[in-house]
Amino acid sequence: MSAASKADRDERLSLRPGVYLAADDEQLRLFRRQPWHQSESFGAPNATKRAVLSRLAEGPCAATELLAATTAEARELCAFLDALRAGGWLVTTVRWRGRDLYSMQPVGTWSDRPDTPLRDLTLSRFAVLRREGDEIVVESPLASARMLVHDATVMTLIAELVLAAGKAPTPLPERVTDAVLRDLVSAGLVMPRSTETAPDLRLWNPHDLWFHARSRMGNGGYSGAGFGRTNWAKPFFEPPPARREPFPGQAVELHRPDLKALRRSDRPLTAVVEDRRSIRAHDDESPVTVEQLGELLYRSARERTRMTRDGVEHPSRPYPCGGGAYELELYPVVRRACGLEAGMYHYDSHEHKLRLVREPGPEVGRLIRAAASSAMMPALPQVLIVVAARFGRLMPTYEELGYSLVLKHVGVLYQTMYLVATSMGLAACALGASDAMAFTEATGLDYTAESSVGEFLLGGRPSG
Repeated sequence: MSAASKADRDERLSLRPGVYLAADDEQLRLFRRQPWHQSESFGAPNATKRAVLSRLAEGPCAATELLAATTAEARELCAFLDALRAGGWLVTTVRWRGRDLYSMQPVGTWSDRPDTPLRDLTLSRFAVLRREGDEIVVESPLASARMLVHDATVMTLIAELVLAAGKAPTPLPERVTDAVLRDLVSAGLVMPRSTETAPDLRLWNPHDLWFHARSRMGNGGYSGAGFGRTNWAKPFFEPPPARREPFPGQAVELHRPDLKALRRSDRPLTAVVEDRRSIRAHDDESPVTVEQLGELLYRSARERTRMTRDGVEHPSRPYPCGGGAYELELYPVVRRACGLEAGMYHYDSHEHKLRLVREPGPEVGRLIRAAASSAMMPALPQVLIVVAARFGRLMPTYEELGYSLVLKHVGVLYQTMYLVATSMGLAACALGASDAMAFTEATGLDYTAESSVGEFLLGGRPSG
């Protein structure tokens, strides 16, 4: 390869998004918003370091531009850049013949992996390609960096790693192609086919590992975004009121138990916790009653109080909820209950009423049959309580981990209903999964605005 063709490839450096600088007379320290509280000291501040960081913050630039911006020697500049690169503070943009090919953006500290032969490589099965703005991002929860693709030829090269051999070669010189592959391997986005067979790694499905990584502190905010209770959607999204719009169906008044009397007569907490079991059989000769259903809903999920803070309503219910969002809604689907007609209802926790959503039919029957199949029940359940989430109540507040919180809330609601049902002597069983699309079809709700996230079976407890 000629000297001219080698010079066709060059690199530009810039600071990783979300980085800010703090300095005093003794040390210069860089901080980044994600991972939380992560910072690194680079010794005493001087004119060279300040000039380099100032130029890097302006946008991508070549090392020669950095050298020209300071009075430092090349050795001093290279040492500082190496320290920035090792700490994961630098984004490297690779160019060829004047056009940007891709950028490598660290997601933590950067450590060069051992040299790997550039053969028998494949894209990690955990890697995801998605659009971010006008670019394509290649990222993985196991990677130390993500790739921002600026040129379609790089996408062709990535596709060749997955598709069968014999495809047209990438229109890039071998030296540039090898550099792309080495960056992908170093980041952990591409690997030898033989390395993905470790037993612990094989346990994970890609969506599970992604969900775990992105809903834990320090795994988001790669582009300077935040994590946690940031109210990130406030500029463009108004959270819906605490009370969802009532369904127009017939309302059913529910029994309100005497909590003062229950405080005196209810079973001890230890006995209830120890006796709790998942019971997957219901006694159709002695089905659950509408009074019992009302008591369980009142003790588990009614609205106790409501307050407004910064224009957002925050109710209080018997189970805990992050930020007082209380995004969960309950939909009892009744097959057989004494004193209550069959059908699908919505529980209005504010008025402690049931409102009919849909009368018995194919959609309601599908929900009940799916639940029975999921629980491996010998017969159909008497009552299926579908737990749905109004995502707009929670996700505008919590960045990155919104859906993770929804599932945590489902768990604490499950336990609350389990304990109340056990105390009342009812058969209860929480489900791991059921038919979310059947819920959407039965209610006619927007799948992305409100969808089922849990199911809970309730019925008369068989004797013996």
